[in-house]
Amino acid sequence: MLRTFLQDRRGNFAMMTALLMAPVMGVLALAVDYTQMTRQRQMTLNALDAAGIATARRISDGATQAEAEAYAEDFFRANLGAVKPENATLHVLLPNDNTGGGTLKLTADLKYAPIFFPVFQSLRGEAPDGVQKIDFRAESEIRLKNTLEVALVLDNSGSMDFTGTGSTEKRMTVLKKAAKELVKTIANEGAQMKQISKPVQFGLVPFAGAVNVGPQNDGASWMDTDGRSPTHHENFDWDSMKNADANKRVEKSGGVYYKRGTGWKDQENAKVTRFTLYDDIKRITGYTTEWGCASYYSNGTCRYEGWIQKEVHGPFASWGGCVEMRPYPYNLNDVSPASSKPETYFVPMFAPDETNLTDGGRPANNNWWPDISTSNAANRQAYMPKYFVAQSKSAMGLNEGPNAGCTTKPITPLTDVSNAAGLDKINKAIDAMQPSGSTNVTEGLAWGWRVVSSGEPFTEGRSENENGNDKVVIVLTDGANTYYTPSSVTAYSYSGGNYNYGGNDLAGTHSLYSNYGYAVAKFRTIANRIFDGTANISKSDYSNSNYSAAMTQHMAAACENAKAGRIIMMTVALDLKLNDAAEKKQIDALKACASESRTRKDADGKPEKLFWNATGGNLDQKFKEIGDELSNLRIVG
Repeated sequence: MLRTFLQDRRGNFAMMTALLMAPVMGVLALAVDYTQMTRQRQMTLNALDAAGIATARRISDGATQAEAEAYAEDFFRANLGAVKPENATLHVLLPNDNTGGGTLKLTADLKYAPIFFPVFQSLRGEAPDGVQKIDFRAESEIRLKNTLEVALVLDNSGSMDFTGTGSTEKRMTVLKKAAKELVKTIANEGAQMKQISKPVQFGLVPFAGAVNVGPQNDGASWMDTDGRSPTHHENFDWDSMKNADANKRVEKSGGVYYKRGTGWKDQENAKVTRFTLYDDIKRITGYTTEWGCASYYSNGTCRYEGWIQKEVHGPFASWGGCVEMRPYPYNLNDVSPASSKPETYFVPMFAPDETNLTDGGRPANNNWWPDISTSNAANRQAYMPKYFVAQSKSAMGLNEGPNAGCTTKPITPLTDVSNAAGLDKINKAIDAMQPSGSTNVTEGLAWGWRVVSSGEPFTEGRSENENGNDKVVIVLTDGANTYYTPSSVTAYSYSGGNYNYGGNDLAGTHSLYSNYGYAVAKFRTIANRIFDGTANISKSDYSNSNYSAAMTQHMAAACENAKAGRIIMMTVALDLKLNDAAEKKQIDALKACASESRTRKDADGKPEKLFWNATGGNLDQKFKEIGDELSNLRIVG
């Protein structure tokens, strides 16, 4: 009996079952709670994804921040399924509120109340302490279908005709190839976004010493068509008109200059601007004979008639499309022109005819019309009656005569390159670029900003407040900013004399005429533009190096203003050397100008600068890297 009792295991099973009940139930409780928690987390993620996609569409349609947040909240809660809305808290990070650029990030904090876990604690003899909850977080991030607007601001100065370092081709040739490949790459990506209008737009701003806005804009509302800007009549002595002929005067009235006196005949009371001056300068193209009054009495009546010879006049030059820099601070920003501030208008470039006088055989740099004044060089230059006397001259075009310093092709405004016609237009504009002239990077990047902006002068850009749109300005230059003294460069060959030995400065301008005007100008009513707005720059040092230093300060200020206006700045130094002091300054300035990358980081984990130091030999590779950066701005989530 004792042996039978010892071998009987029926009671052990019940006892073992009792002993194992707590851990078995605990495992089951944890399994059930884990399954339920995973299910609720997935429901929360599904609700986040649905809310993200729906809210992204609302943002693309122009919803305000408050509207987008409210819509996301409603959509999220409506799709939570079995998850109790009171247990889920939604957080919305809109594209304008993060540093990623163009991403919508939704996160949810979820409080899960376990079902069986408290029972398990009781079985273990533990008293549950308070409300039992498990907190977790779910996230969903969507990159919006970004649109992209890019201004290519490309150096067209004379040095771009040099052979590129590490290349057998000229810098301009290499640049054209790289630029067209960049546009093609991004255009192909944009063409895939069928549901969005103008997904990718490119504009082109060729720059040298000035920027050409296009002669077709001579009547644009943003041009100074009435001559009201304080810089419009610099270097023009309109009083010299009445001193020469009281019946052929130019007088100012209400801020505008007018032709006064009977000497103007049918043009009396017409306004006078640089535009009209281009029209008024005539060249003699031939002669004709006609019957008419051959002699007059003192009272103006005809004494006798006869055959008389008359000059046949033709146009001498028309405005080429280049504009001067606006006075500070408007030369460094994107403020749209307004009638209440005439200084915000853009003034056409007009290079005054310089004196016939020579200095040691050296002519003035740009002597293109005969003097009819016998005064000193400065007065001869500003003497206006000479422009109204026709001369036997050949017609002049860009970069000569009154268009001296205007060397570039016109701006191409933003153009949709996701279609063949737009892509072809940009490619042709790139192919048309020609190297000539000096370098003014500040003016180039300022116009790049104006091209991608939505306000005048160019209005093709989307609103600055539109979500999911990036505005990019890519600036490439192969040299430092330049502005020259008259004797430091070769004069124009038509100026006469020993032009190869540099121009003279008998008029005391201390510079060539450029889109800054002259360093020292007669009848100037505002501060000197080359130095205005600079710090720690001598205002009396009229040297090329001091001019470059002032211009580089302007460039830095324009860059910071553009970035503050949410413009993404990308900069490229082409064939600039770090071991050259002047070129290193330009490299440093270009790097400082660049924005920070949204995707690339350096070895220290900091965002890399969107700056590329390129040579002629690797420019195509650098532009591919720029293309990758532009592509990252347009990733579709």
